[in-house]
Amino acid sequence: MYLVNDIYKTIFLKIIIAPDKFKNTLTGIAFCNAVKEGVKAILPKSNIVKLPLADGGDGTIEVVNYYLKGTVINIEVNNPFFKPVIASYLYAKKSKTAFIEMAEASGVKRLKREEFDCKNATTLGTGEMILDAVKKGAKTIILGIGGSATNDCGIGMATALGYRFLDKKNKEVLPIGAHLSKIVTVDLTQVHPKIKEVTFKIACDVTNPLYGKNGAAYVYGAQKGATGNDIELLDKGLKDFSIILNTVFNIDAQSVKGAGAAGGMGIASKIFLNGTLEPGVELIKNLAQFDEHIENADWIITGEGQLDVQTLSGKTIAGVLSSAKAKKIKVAAFCGVIDLETKNLKKLGVTYTDAVVNYSKNIEDAMANSAIYVKKIAKKFAKTL
Repeated sequence: MYLVNDIYKTIFLKIIIAPDKFKNTLTGIAFCNAVKEGVKAILPKSNIVKLPLADGGDGTIEVVNYYLKGTVINIEVNNPFFKPVIASYLYAKKSKTAFIEMAEASGVKRLKREEFDCKNATTLGTGEMILDAVKKGAKTIILGIGGSATNDCGIGMATALGYRFLDKKNKEVLPIGAHLSKIVTVDLTQVHPKIKEVTFKIACDVTNPLYGKNGAAYVYGAQKGATGNDIELLDKGLKDFSIILNTVFNIDAQSVKGAGAAGGMGIASKIFLNGTLEPGVELIKNLAQFDEHIENADWIITGEGQLDVQTLSGKTIAGVLSSAKAKKIKVAAFCGVIDLETKNLKKLGVTYTDAVVNYSKNIEDAMANSAIYVKKIAKKFAKTL
């Protein structure tokens, strides 16, 4: 006669672990390790596949390197106000792939709150990072454009690559947002020749147009230090510059979905890099070969710090659910906090849920010991199988 534990030991399941991070408490990779340990304690014969994900925000670089197995490159570049800083990016020599976060050089993380002033900020440092990767031999560059401190429509980035933005006196303008209306033409004669040999994939979850009430300046300018007058100036600059872009590149910038991302870096990536704008989670899923790895899986276990209505728009769990639904795989979500009703979760395709706060004494305990509680959740889940 079998004992219950003996029965568990005979169960063979393929389980995918595909979380985002728990912000400030648990990385995606740490989540994978905790869940694997918990499930294996109950179902030792299960086949566990760890596929940590991210949506292009903080912590993405660690997840990307889980797949790229790259080297961290440190380089001195310009910060948003033309001051030297050491910025880092990933480069995998074997696959000739680089992962660059524009926030490393051109982000608000580089500034104190009182320094925010997007009309005078530049993306030059981001371009310098791109150029360095190109010179190292990169053939694919994944560019994350979240967390920017800028509203220069990417002219700083493009300047580093050899594009020249000229005023009516044929002089090169300083590449900042406040100068966009001064540009009358773009000189393409000195663009680095290798740029066109590189495939650029842009992690972009924003769909804002370039200018107008839903554009880069009006929606994001204030949080980057712009006053009311600054926002008007920047919005006019983006509109004026879009006319120049149409003249030189024959593209209607305003019609491009996501053009206003990162102060106009969305349209800049498309025009100056010939990049494709994709949701961050989809880019990471492609890098992980996610849809191939989940074939014939019995369950996907996902998770993030807080499961709420925002989760449904471009976040990691939404990306997991879209793939799981296509392959009819059941999904379990282990989160820090769940702020959605069970019936709504089931409609989305989440079969099983549990949260750290169901076990912790308080929020402080939940944050300090999330790995322990996630392991406990995984054990409990495994027993239901």
